[in-house]
Parts: sequence; structure tokens; C-alpha cells
Amino acid sequence: MTGALRELARSPVLVAAIFISGIGGTFQYGFHISVLNSPSLFIKELVNSTCQQRYGRSLEPWELSLIWSFIVSMYCMGGLAGTLYAGHLAGAYGRKTTLLLNNVVAICGAVLMLLSKTALSFEMIMVARVLYGINAGVSLTVHTMYILECAPKRLRGMVGVSVATFVSMGKFFGQLLGISEVLGTEEHWIWLLAFSGVAALLQLLTLPLLPESPRYLLLEKADKHGCETALRRLWGAKKDPGPEMEEMLAEHTSLKSVQIHGLMDLFLDHNVRWQLLTILVTFVTLQLCGINAVYLYSFDVFQAAGIAKENLRYAALGTGLCEVSTSIACVLIIERTGKRVLLFRGYLCMAASLALLTLTLYLQDFVSWMPYCSMVLIFTYIFFFSSGPAGVTAPLPGEIFTQSYKPPAFMVACILNWVGLFLVGMLFPLIVEHLDYFCFLVFFVFCFFSGVFVWFHVPETKNKTVLEITEDFKRMHQKRRHSLQSKLSSVHINNIQTTICTKL
Repeated sequence: MTGALRELARSPVLVAAIFISGIGGTFQYGFHISVLNSPSLFIKELVNSTCQQRYGRSLEPWELSLIWSFIVSMYCMGGLAGTLYAGHLAGAYGRKTTLLLNNVVAICGAVLMLLSKTALSFEMIMVARVLYGINAGVSLTVHTMYILECAPKRLRGMVGVSVATFVSMGKFFGQLLGISEVLGTEEHWIWLLAFSGVAALLQLLTLPLLPESPRYLLLEKADKHGCETALRRLWGAKKDPGPEMEEMLAEHTSLKSVQIHGLMDLFLDHNVRWQLLTILVTFVTLQLCGINAVYLYSFDVFQAAGIAKENLRYAALGTGLCEVSTSIACVLIIERTGKRVLLFRGYLCMAASLALLTLTLYLQDFVSWMPYCSMVLIFTYIFFFSSGPAGVTAPLPGEIFTQSYKPPAFMVACILNWVGLFLVGMLFPLIVEHLDYFCFLVFFVFCFFSGVFVWFHVPETKNKTVLEITEDFKRMHQKRRHSLQSKLSSVHINNIQTTICTKL
């Protein structure tokens, strides 16, 4: 691990690429997940004021709730649209150019947010949320592709986790900037919602200083000289890029007769069936693992533990800070531990935490010290979520699929992410209303199933090329298939022998 950190420190341009691509990349996605919590009352007041001025009447509670639901869900719709076009844009114009143009979308959204209060138009907020969603949908796909393709094989796991680290940082900044001492006030809430424009502008000014993805230049543009120049800039002039270029060319040679596949090809090709199942299971569970439920019940748990109501927002900041710090720690341990271990250990420990949390929440009305146990379990759950699934899942499509399947694989992963986020936003309140804290048992099932799936069906990806990982998938499941066939054959032979002996 020390060697990996030392190697990263010797590559200042790669470190800059991590921060520059992250601040305008997945940071935006995380920021907009949490930022609406603080100004929700002010936005609803704007909606009511707009209708009062236009139609001379205030909205009924159900009408206000309906418009609020639209404002929230517009982000997911924009995100889904951005995801559907991200792979095509990244292939046609390059990773770097796509990220640059994507910032213009976020800046337009920020301008609409700033003007919405003056114009008394909640529709401008809706359009801005769509634009923010498009920006985040493109960022989730292209930022991940770009940073993984810029990193050397040995650092790919460490660099890949930074994608999730910036999501956590975005969530935390959404919480931090939203407190009343910063921008969470009636006068400044529009600046809070327009903060994404600042992050986008920062990336727009600094990203041109970085090279294009070396892998994109070599495999999709056949620019060997451009690839070598980009690698030397990213990794330092002393590091020889030759071996990794040879590995890229070996993959390119093996895929020379294969065109870039579409979405239907991904679902119909049996050779990538287990890779596709891995993406389906891990990305569905990422949204349905219960992290939103844990954050929701944390307020009740902290209050029951004696934290004053006015201080609950600072306790919530503590959970966000725990997620960020654990995600950063994950960067330091992933190369030593391996992604497979972090995934199955994370899911199984999250499942155990959810089961115990259900029990402690049930008992906290009967046992005075039980809320403290619930607090410990909440932080334990966040620790294993941040150090496992949150950090490992996002870059998986770029590591387990060959170049020809990466665009549709990232598209499937991001579609699952956005649809899951939308469904959780719409159905989660109903689940909590009917099941209360027993809703954790639903999420327990998803976490436990995913942990078992990873244990039996996903190979380790640490320090391996895509072709090596593909062979590991084949070897793992061929071995299991042959073992099952042998057992079936043995049982069949035993049945025949028994039948013969019976007849004799």
C-alpha cells in the first residue's frame, strides 16, 4: 500500500486528474442527492407565492406535495436521459471533451436557479433540476470511464474508489452548505442550489490542462503517439508506458474484428452473462441496500439518545463526515484487500447491522440504553457501506468488461442507478409508513443476497487486466458447471445401478 501511495505521489498530473474530474463529475451527483433537504420549505413557499400571484389562490396541501414530488423527481428523469446519451458522446467526442461540454449544462442550470426567485417561477427550478440531472447522468458514466482509463493497472482500484469518494463529498457539502449558518437561509437558498455552477466552472477552466484518456486515444482513435504522450504526462516521464500500452494493444488486437457493441448485444452475448449479472446485482442493491432508511431513522435515534432537537442537523453532518472519511480510508486499503473482499464483507456486515438495528429500534422503548446501541449500529452500517459497496461498485463496469462492451455496460449500470433512485424516492415513504423500522428487513434481504452472490460468482479484480478478469469469470463458472455435471452424472449412475440390482 505504501508503494502504491508512493507511486501515486510521483504522478502529480494523475492526482490533479482525480481532483479535477471528480469536482465536476460525481461530486455533482452526490451534491444534488442531499442539497434539497435544507431549502425545501423555502421552495414550497416560492411555489405557493407563484400560484398566489398568478391565480389568486394558495395551493391545497396535496397540490403542493404533487408539485414538490415533480421538482424532486425531475432530477432522476434528467439523469436517466444523460445516462442514455453518455456512452455515445464519450465514444464520439472523447471523454475529456464530453466532460467539458457537460459543464455548460450545469452552468445553465445554475443560472436558472439564480433567476427563479426573482422571476417567481418554480418551473425554472424544475428545468434546472432536469439540467442538473443530465449533467450528473453524463458525469457518472464519463468521469468513471475517464479516470479509470488514465490510471495504471496497479493504481486502478485505488483511483476507481475516488469516484465514490466524490459522491460522498458531494453529499456532505450539500448538508454542510445547507445549514442556516452558511447558505440554508431564506435569503441565500438560491445560491445554495446554484453552487453546482461553481463546481462546473472550476472544471471547465482546469480540465483543458489535462490530456485525453490514453486508452481512448489508442483503442478508438488509433493514435499511438498521442496515447504515449498522454501516459507520460499522467504517470511521469520516468515511468515506461510501454508494458501497459502493449496490454492495451493486445486487447485491441483481440477485439480488432469486433465492433463496439450495443445494449441488445450485451444482453444476448452468453460470454458476458456473469459480468452482466454482477452489474445488475451490485447496482440494484446499491440503491436498495437501505442507506436512505438509515439516514432517515438516524434523527429519531440521535434524539432518543439525548441529542437536543436543534443540534440534530450537526449530528447528521457527523454521519455524512463518517461516510466521507471511510470512503477516503477505502482508497488506502483497497489495493491490499481487494474489491471482492470489500464487496461481500461490506454487504454481509451491512445485513447483520440492519438485522440488529431492527431489534434495537424495537427494544428502545423498553430499555433505556438501547438508543446508544442503535447509534453504534448506524455508524457501523455507514462504515461498511462506505468502505465496501459505495466505493467499489461505481467503477466495476470499467474493470470487468472489455473495451467493446464498456459503453453499454456503463449505460446499464447508470440506468439501474437512476431508476433505483427514482423508485426509492417514490416508494420509500410508503414503505416506512406501513412497515416503520421493520423496513430494514426488506433491505436486509437485498444486502444478504448480494453478499452471497459476490462470494460465489465474482472473481477478484485486483491488479488484473480486463482479459484476465474475463478468463477468471469463465474459469470460475466452468469449474462450477463441470462440478455440477459430475454430481448429476454420479447420481444418474447410482440410480441405474440401484435399478439393475433391484431387477436382479
